[in-house]
Amino acid sequence: MLIEIIRNTPLWVWPLLLFLLYRGYQQSKERTIGLSKLGILPAIFLFLGFFGIIQAFGAHPLSLALWGLGIGLAVLLHLKLELPRGVRFSAHDQTFRVPGSWQPLALMLAVFCAKFAVGVIVGRRLPIANTAAFAATVSLIYGLLGGMFLGRAVVIWRASLSKVERVSEHS
Repeated sequence: MLIEIIRNTPLWVWPLLLFLLYRGYQQSKERTIGLSKLGILPAIFLFLGFFGIIQAFGAHPLSLALWGLGIGLAVLLHLKLELPRGVRFSAHDQTFRVPGSWQPLALMLAVFCAKFAVGVIVGRRLPIANTAAFAATVSLIYGLLGGMFLGRAVVIWRASLSKVERVSEHS
């Protein structure tokens, strides 16, 4: 069965996996991010989650609500834990210095695996694919995973606000 799944997987999936591995590895190194690029990764993964829900289950209100709940929970978790830590903002060139982390790679692989598994389950028309519990679980997971990217971006963005607040306090 595994051979059949791999054989029936579209060819574009494998270069995508390699690209995610490459981009995730890059995130493990300290890097500079421009303010204008901060929202790109969260937007991509939120869109993938939303599109995945619509594609698999349609625009069912409960699925969309659980997806939104997952996003909210993930953002709150990042805010509470202040992850990532050690972000520095340069007001002069509007960039963030972000320490390296393996979290983005783990999240990218989790999104890839989740979407792959859902694709297999739906594509093989397994009975679980038609249950409300499956739709609810997948919707919440897609929301949590996409929300993790958004949460990281919000915490990074807040570094610019705290820098502005510190500068204005000394003025």
